[in-house]
Amino acid sequence: MATQAKRDYYEILGVARTASEQEIKSSYRKLAMQFHPDRNPEDAGAEEKFKECTEAYSVLIDGEKRQRYDQFGHAGVNGGSGGFGGFDPSNFTDFSDIFGDLFSDFFGVNVGGGGGRRGRAQRGGDARADLTLTFEEAAFGKKTQVKVRRYEMCEHCRGTGSAGKGPSVCSTCAGRGQVRYQQGIFSVARPCPTCQGQGRVITDPCAKCKGETRLMREHTVDVAVPAGVEDGMRIRYPGQGDTGPGGSLSGDLYVVLQVKPHATFERDGQDLHCSVPISFAQAALGTEIMIPLLSGEHKLKVPEGTQSGTVFRLRGKGLPAVQSPGKGDLFVRIRIQTPAKLTKRQRELLEELGHSFSVDNKPEPRSLLEKMKEIFG
Repeated sequence: MATQAKRDYYEILGVARTASEQEIKSSYRKLAMQFHPDRNPEDAGAEEKFKECTEAYSVLIDGEKRQRYDQFGHAGVNGGSGGFGGFDPSNFTDFSDIFGDLFSDFFGVNVGGGGGRRGRAQRGGDARADLTLTFEEAAFGKKTQVKVRRYEMCEHCRGTGSAGKGPSVCSTCAGRGQVRYQQGIFSVARPCPTCQGQGRVITDPCAKCKGETRLMREHTVDVAVPAGVEDGMRIRYPGQGDTGPGGSLSGDLYVVLQVKPHATFERDGQDLHCSVPISFAQAALGTEIMIPLLSGEHKLKVPEGTQSGTVFRLRGKGLPAVQSPGKGDLFVRIRIQTPAKLTKRQRELLEELGHSFSVDNKPEPRSLLEKMKEIFG
């Protein structure tokens, strides 16, 4: 029995391929609440849908996995195996965050852990920088720098937020960062309203950062763009985003690439396409022409009798792939150029030549290839 093809992760979550992290989280929360097995105890299909959307979320919420999936599909994240047997929800470590967000959204509370556990340190936000590349830079790679505006630890107070006395334990939550409540059968907790979940309060705020522990600054980051990148790709730099409050874990930096179009070549994955004009005489008699490449030139032999629209394939003359060896191909389409103006002598010669040809000027039947192109787009 054939294995059922896996659905597209973006389709499963009902989001566009350009969806932000927040849009992906929001869509997953709704689906997880709808199909969670505890809410559908007698519906086996709901459990499968819950596993399906959880697998999609686990990939798309991770910047590195999402980049591999965008480029290689399912094969880039799980070897392309059919079904969901390769995904084990128990190995997905982000469930505490997910369901904390879920209950926060739907009940206005956060699911707490064991009694007395202090709130988890807040991770810094992710930063973004846009980098524009020429077609050649995208093809061969480039080392450069980007400027990023991000939150960095306040050096004046060394990330404490205090002018000198230092933060004190919050009296409302006794340093736990959470205030627990009973919500039906759940034991849940809200972030402490006094310390905003930090477990501590600052009574003498730093004059520089106003007690925020960090300041917005512009920073220069070294960027190494690999050969073969495409327009819209993202490069992730872990820990290069915003510093978390109080000097906690930093977020990531995503460098989003924008590739300028080329004057000659069109790109299709790792393959390149171009069109080259030749004269009627060159097409009829055959010729050799030099094809410009992104680096160097290539001599192409055009055999006699070549028709307009003929495509020649130059293997290995395309672009490299980012995560695999080898290069794509260059496809050269021949276009026979008809002169717009003729000299008197040229006209005489062409008329003389034209009388020697016999062409039946009747409409030709469509070829099978053309019909297939119409059917399959």
